[in-house]
Amino acid sequence: MTGTTPAPRRRLRIGIGGIGIESSTFCPHRSTADDFRQTRGQELLDRYTWTRPESDLAALVEWVPLLHATSLPGGPVEAASYLTLKDELVTRIRRAGPLDGLVYDIHGAMSVVGLTDAEGDLTEAVRAALDHAGTPGGGRPLLSAAMDLHGNVSRRFAEPVDLLTAHRLAPHEDAWETRVRAARNLVRCLREGVRPHRAWVQVPVLLPGEKTSTRLEPAKSLYAALAEIEKKDGILDAAMWVGYAWADEPRCKAAIVVTGEDAELAAREAESLARRYWEARKDFVFVGPTGSAEECIEQAVASDKRPFLISDSGDNPTAGGAGDLAYMLDKLLAHDAIRGGRVTAVHPGITDPAAVAACFAAGVGARVTLSVGGKVDKNHGGPYELTGTVEALQRATDQKDRAEGGAYDRGVDMAAVRAGGLTVILVERRKPFHTLADFTGPADGGLGIDPRTYDLVVVKIGYLEPELYDMAADWLLALTPGGVDQDLPRLGHHRVERPLYPFDEDAYDTGDGPDLTPVLL
Repeated sequence: MTGTTPAPRRRLRIGIGGIGIESSTFCPHRSTADDFRQTRGQELLDRYTWTRPESDLAALVEWVPLLHATSLPGGPVEAASYLTLKDELVTRIRRAGPLDGLVYDIHGAMSVVGLTDAEGDLTEAVRAALDHAGTPGGGRPLLSAAMDLHGNVSRRFAEPVDLLTAHRLAPHEDAWETRVRAARNLVRCLREGVRPHRAWVQVPVLLPGEKTSTRLEPAKSLYAALAEIEKKDGILDAAMWVGYAWADEPRCKAAIVVTGEDAELAAREAESLARRYWEARKDFVFVGPTGSAEECIEQAVASDKRPFLISDSGDNPTAGGAGDLAYMLDKLLAHDAIRGGRVTAVHPGITDPAAVAACFAAGVGARVTLSVGGKVDKNHGGPYELTGTVEALQRATDQKDRAEGGAYDRGVDMAAVRAGGLTVILVERRKPFHTLADFTGPADGGLGIDPRTYDLVVVKIGYLEPELYDMAADWLLALTPGGVDQDLPRLGHHRVERPLYPFDEDAYDTGDGPDLTPVLL
């Protein structure tokens, strides 16, 4: 142990807060405070199961809600918006009074205009505020972070954090379990008077999430190993981050942190995991078959599998894309079978508030000509002139805001426009389409579009979320351009630390490879 303090017999006071967003520095979109769902007070406590009166932790902990802010991924956060959120979180920590610890609910891949390590900057301020307040029984408060495995773990960020853990599944079906683990590990350490060692090491590999899904090897086995390591005496947690591929910052790379009371064992396990990850770097493959937009459309049209799903991966708003590219729209209507109506397709959700407003003004059944998309991200073809019939309209007030897995999805005005065999769903602000309900709307109305009735479903997404995955009779990952392009070298990273795989594919092919010796924090 790095140190022990007497285990408190009183009820612990633990704060909860954090700021979470995934930000592509290659995306022209800018995120503002208005994009974040901000929760405080009882609403914040209601996010979690372990804060409820019926939880076994209720008798042990007084949970102190601070500020939690979460946003749909996007471009970098504007500096003024970041400072507004950061200042409120830090102020609330200082005013909360002495805290034994803090559950730090973040993502880990936030970029801010003018900063190179946003989580490092935020965490230093959070740590200073915690230390200033002190603990009810004296000593230093513990900070426990729950993160997305696509986050970045620089030493600057990791140093002030006592406990770090991350998701172990991609797609992130265990997002809430990760938060539970962070909270319970924190309570355990506080009650036992333990301040554990953290063995930290970065691995010079940066891969897109679509190449590191835990549905496939080698990620499947690598992540499965974490639970086994955690079971060893002297180990509290083992975590692995693939990093965030669409930010051009020195911190962006894979990372391992093993936490435990046995420093030597934690270091050995961390180095072993890092070496396994490094040695497997060339074995990672895309989670599904890939092709260009044209190749994927042609193959889907020719297939007898229905519905056939295609991912428009380069403009995925849940990875940080602008969500307003009309690139796939252009390719879909360039195909004779779709344009002529012999093959049906639905393509959600191109972001264009002006086009949506025009549809509402025209009304259902009206013929409209719209300049669609390409107004935020102007680098990949610009707007598309779409002529079609307004099929359906849905107001944001008919939808519920939701925060799932850390990403905030809020209700938006939507319009469905049909041109030939294609139905395009336009949205007034960026919105993911991950579930059947995203298409159909509420039971008593909404768009009423059932994607299962179309031949093709072309979604702005990377790997398919569970409901879409189950829906698909077949699937292709289209390697399209955009702010989250899967082809990393063509994006133009120039600030990442080199050598870095895959940018320097043959680096370390001779010699002993990179130094993967962990640092004990």
